[in-house]
Amino acid sequence: MSDAKLLRLSAALLFIGEVFSIVVGILHPSRENPNDHIAVFAEYAASTSWTPVHLGQFIGMAIIIAGLLALFYALNIQSGKAGWAGRFGAISAVVTLALYGVLQAVDGVALKQAVDAWASAPDAEKTARFASAEVIRRLEWGTRSYQSFMLGLTFVLLAAAIVWAARIPRPIGYLMGLSGIAYIVQGWIVGSEGFSAANSAPQLLAYALIIVWTIWLLSYVWQMKELVEAPAG
Repeated sequence: MSDAKLLRLSAALLFIGEVFSIVVGILHPSRENPNDHIAVFAEYAASTSWTPVHLGQFIGMAIIIAGLLALFYALNIQSGKAGWAGRFGAISAVVTLALYGVLQAVDGVALKQAVDAWASAPDAEKTARFASAEVIRRLEWGTRSYQSFMLGLTFVLLAAAIVWAARIPRPIGYLMGLSGIAYIVQGWIVGSEGFSAANSAPQLLAYALIIVWTIWLLSYVWQMKELVEAPAG
């Protein structure tokens, strides 16, 4: 049995969180090549919206994770491999949010302070200040890489629970799993190359897939009764 009210809450949170994250991401300074540190650090230092944008990104991720946890409880899978996949997916979701908090502390606070210090430093100090900012940038790459791995793993595990238990249509689970794989690929690219152009394709694919399956989930759950037996996908 699955809980229709909780599934509706989950679907709403997932859709709202993803759309909110995309909108906030559009406001992020992004004119310069993110791997061209001289140009991009100057852009970041000039930004007056840096702090609210990164706080907004954290809020968006928190809403998505809340939606994933609500989904886990709504599916109400107690046993079997689907139950284990769901439980590990819930644990992975919590770890994902913790890593995202670290990421925003590094990117939203530490990097901004470092690039501001570099931009305003006298010429004699600029080389040292720039090197410090690059260290923080590389720490951001590492944190982003592992956060993407964990978010991808979360989607894959919960997707497996959906497919194995069939309490909502299985194709939703397949699309969720594909979005998880896209995030795992993104984590590998960021860890290997930083914010290179190669990261754009998996990132856009992940966004598109999540929008599709969250809309599908919203459409499906709003037609459910309060408690329903699992339909086959």
